[in-house]
Amino acid sequence: MCTTYPQYGRQYGCGSTPNPCSPCTTSNSVTMRAQVLEVFCDALLVCDLSTCQQVRVNTPDACCYQVGQCLCITYNGVMTTSLPPQISATSIQVL
Repeated sequence: MCTTYPQYGRQYGCGSTPNPCSPCTTSNSVTMRAQVLEVFCDALLVCDLSTCQQVRVNTPDACCYQVGQCLCITYNGVMTTSLPPQISATSIQVL
């Protein structure tokens, strides 16, 4: 499913590719399939593809990623109630 974000002037979504990062919860972690909207020095702004919600992902490796990439983000399940919500990634895999 693609979502249009007018502020970015294009559609986001990873097409019909099978989802190797299906949202799941284990005893210690949660995964999110998301697309990169913006890259900062220490964080990414992504669109969670299951909820279409923008989320800030705190990671020291943010500079390794590019706008438009689809990612599988693993985190500890804690998400702030700020706008946008924030998580701290424990691992990120490019899809």
